[in-house]
Amino acid sequence: MNSFVLKFNLTAFMVMVSLILQVEPVSAADDVDFNRDIRPILSDKCFFCHGPDKKHRKAKLRLDIKEHALGERDGVWPFKPGSLDDSEAWYLINHEDPDERMPPAKSNKKLSAKEKSLIKRWIKQGAKWQGHWSFESPKQPAVPTVKNKGWVRNPIDAFILARLEKSGLTPSPEAAREVLIRRVSFDLTGVPPTLAEIDAFVADKSVNAYEKMVDRFLAKKSFGERMALAWMDAGRYGDSSVFHADGPRTMWPWRNWVIDAYNANMPFDQFTIEQLAGDLIPNATPYQKIASGFHRNHGTTDEGGAIAEEYRVEYVVDRVKTTGNVWLGISLECGQCHDHKYDPITQKEYYGIYAFFNQTTDPGMQTRRGNQAPVVNVPDKERDSKVAAIEAQQKQIDQKIAARAKQVEPAFQQWVIAETAKATKGDKVEMPSDMLVHLPLDE
Repeated sequence: MNSFVLKFNLTAFMVMVSLILQVEPVSAADDVDFNRDIRPILSDKCFFCHGPDKKHRKAKLRLDIKEHALGERDGVWPFKPGSLDDSEAWYLINHEDPDERMPPAKSNKKLSAKEKSLIKRWIKQGAKWQGHWSFESPKQPAVPTVKNKGWVRNPIDAFILARLEKSGLTPSPEAAREVLIRRVSFDLTGVPPTLAEIDAFVADKSVNAYEKMVDRFLAKKSFGERMALAWMDAGRYGDSSVFHADGPRTMWPWRNWVIDAYNANMPFDQFTIEQLAGDLIPNATPYQKIASGFHRNHGTTDEGGAIAEEYRVEYVVDRVKTTGNVWLGISLECGQCHDHKYDPITQKEYYGIYAFFNQTTDPGMQTRRGNQAPVVNVPDKERDSKVAAIEAQQKQIDQKIAARAKQVEPAFQQWVIAETAKATKGDKVEMPSDMLVHLPLDE
């Protein structure tokens, strides 16, 4: 299914599986991965003197930045891709003189033979560099080749089996159907299957019985409820104001929007847009405005001694932090006060992001009588469907009345002429019964 729920999670899961399978030390035949194999070594043994901290940096060299680590300076490369002889760092790592060798003895850091071997292979393989994972676009890894191809039913199986075969292990037998449906039910809905669901799955002998069973659970409303659990935590959901008196705050319509979004397989880009800026979409629907309630979930105060502007700023800060944590995969808090040596976001960049959220009519004080303005009227889907049905019925009746009026109009005009003539003679005037409009009351 081409959806946020399945496609996004499947890709993420496959990337996660590939990372788990790569935890084992690489063999001589494997490619060295910078983030997995090299960055941890540089961080542990080199960054103290050649990292982001200006106070401890030596030789004006940073090995945490690609342009420094792989760049040429005065004819010297710390690491020159493909060339051990031209890599100054490799030369110093293996220097015979202890006073020249890196890391220096006084640092109490020492590279093991295994770590040296990884660095050597990394340089020879081209010293491929990778950015921090949160800044890298996810890429679905190539599906590995396995020996027991008959065991593989989907690409994820291939990753698991490749790891098992590498360790000389074989897969466990397939679980009984009662166990399989229990696992699926807990994963997708959070509750065990009913006895009827178990019996139906056990009795289904079709080749795609498992797929049909999974589809039935995906079609349940409880699937969206289960999926929304983690998002509720990310969105700091709560139906109270948190601070001081912890007054009431109605946020359940936003929660229901999230559940409906999962159950409708809303694409992730739309899922993001509507929650961050649903109220700014041209001709936004009430539900898109409700979606933007994501950033109205933070704690608020109604304390009498509170300074409204102070808390309004706190709310904006919360929105910046949450956006960074949830969508960017990084912390932004340090940039609120200063540039930080371990954060990739400067203070200037922080307040550039802050400016996007510092344009709201939401005041700093919460009301104890429920939600603070601005608010949006929440549609009642059941009532709206009834209203729509009544309006459609009224339209049909109006059309019947108009059609009947058009049908009798010529006869009516003739009757008017005839009866006008009678009226001048003093005769009694009566409306012919076939010209009257009769409609059943139940229409």
